Amino acid sequence: MNSFSYIIVYVLSVLIASFSQILLKLSANEKHGSQIQEYFNFKVILAYTLFTTSLFLTIIAFKKIPLSFGPIIESLGTVFILFLSNLILKEKFNSKKLFGVALILFGIILTTL
Repeated sequence: MNSFSYIIVYVLSVLIASFSQILLKLSANEKHGSQIQEYFNFKVILAYTLFTTSLFLTIIAFKKIPLSFGPIIESLGTVFILFLSNLILKEKFNSKKLFGVALILFGIILTTL
């Protein structure tokens, strides 16, 4: 695999971590029978399994990409969270959120040039 492939792996890792955060929010919004069920239910267990998967993908990605790329690619998580929360949680976009995403994307483009 070339360096670009490892960057794709890292972006996938960030996407997986973002999705797992959405799963945790879905679980937190539900009523549970007990405190144990709040922490040991399917969504929470799946979310932490996905976090672990994301961790290993990040480790694999850093075999070939420089550490300085980490914060740049990791900032995509905010963008992913915005769109996933709109799709899954039905949260609305507003001008502040869109402006923030535009700033993040501008910063990513600026630092990669």
